[in-house]
Amino acid sequence: MKLKLVPSRKVPLKVLKKLKEGIKKTFDPAIEEIKTIYGTEINKYAYDPDRGQYRAERVLENIRKAKLVEEEGKALAVTSEDLYSEKLNFVFGQAHAPCGIAVISLYRLRPEFYGNGQNERVLFERARKEATHEIGHTFRLKHCEDSRCVMSFSNSIVDVDAKTPSFCKACRKKLEEDPSNP
Repeated sequence: MKLKLVPSRKVPLKVLKKLKEGIKKTFDPAIEEIKTIYGTEINKYAYDPDRGQYRAERVLENIRKAKLVEEEGKALAVTSEDLYSEKLNFVFGQAHAPCGIAVISLYRLRPEFYGNGQNERVLFERARKEATHEIGHTFRLKHCEDSRCVMSFSNSIVDVDAKTPSFCKACRKKLEEDPSNP
């Protein structure tokens, strides 16, 4: 299976490189190749001026319309903008499993958002967890009750920091046993 990494213009190359490494490590052998696709306007028409945020569903729709996902492929959009969803004030990421697409936002993963100093290691770790979580949804994994599992729901940055970048045994088994997964 191939994964296309689709960054917005403001996403640092260092972050993309680290994400690729982390995703490859976590999803090997399910994801054989990761390509970075530049130039897609993932944030187009997603901005809501009343909220000052970008609607995650619209970003996903932009990826779907760009037809970046080949048969049995997946795409992960990465943005530096603040995302929200219909029923949530903000989201770290969101996925649309049937289309094999997902998006994560670095905006609230950055330590400086919470008044702390810039810390690339912390940003990379958080981004890897959220990327793994959203890609996990594209493999039809649901939220996990195990708070240490990467598939547990994150309602705050404390939840993101508390979970590991790995699947628990039950989620790993589901990932490996799902006949729709290669």
